[in-house]
Amino acid sequence: MARNRGPAPGTEPRGRGARTRSSRERLAELRGRRSPREVDRLFLATLRVRIPSGLWPGPFSAAHPELRIDVLNRVEVTPDLSVSDHWISGGPPGIWTQELMGYPDVLSVEPFAEVGAGCLYRLKYRNPPVIYLYREMNLPLHFPLRVQAGYISWEIAARYSEFRKILRHARQTDPGAQIVSIRRGPLRSHLPLLTDTQRQLLAEAMAAGYFAVPRGITLTELARRLNRSKSGLSEAIALIEKKLLEAAFQNPTAPS
Repeated sequence: MARNRGPAPGTEPRGRGARTRSSRERLAELRGRRSPREVDRLFLATLRVRIPSGLWPGPFSAAHPELRIDVLNRVEVTPDLSVSDHWISGGPPGIWTQELMGYPDVLSVEPFAEVGAGCLYRLKYRNPPVIYLYREMNLPLHFPLRVQAGYISWEIAARYSEFRKILRHARQTDPGAQIVSIRRGPLRSHLPLLTDTQRQLLAEAMAAGYFAVPRGITLTELARRLNRSKSGLSEAIALIEKKLLEAAFQNPTAPS
């Protein structure tokens, strides 16, 4: 009779008792890698961090732990101010407007129609510190960002060295910050490569209400406000929209 020699060296059992590696073990493994190929690898991780009390989503969501907040986008209005659309679960449209306006970092709140079991709100606010870190590293934020009960969860897509800077920042804010998941893939741009001029135009058009539903300003009025020709502005916006659509239909983060 053949002897049962057990699993081959270097393999692990795949039965009920097998355990997957923890995020901490995978992070430790990555720390030991320094090959040129790894330098240009996309590192994807999801963080869960307690939001500081000085930033409105922290105290607001902690006061209403049953609510879920999805931050859907961000447009930079000035170097220190941003506008984002937020979906907040529960309640009729506008129910949270006055409470949100009570936070010192919130400058304006515009409620929209009810969507699903919640409502859309457009907020203008002072940038949190993490925005300046992302700007310094020239990295895009991934949306949606999810907030509930005083915590925020967001996915990071960056080179490993950049990820470590973000993680250090997160743990300075919250020593108990957790890495929820980790995966890796080839580093390719998954967002449109907008130029600085295009980013500025997009920010100005969104702030003016050009992309609002219903539209808050016509193309003619926007061109007059920006001191540009209507045809040139139309072409510039069409190019931005083309890049956004192309990026939306790409799937570059599939495992290699």
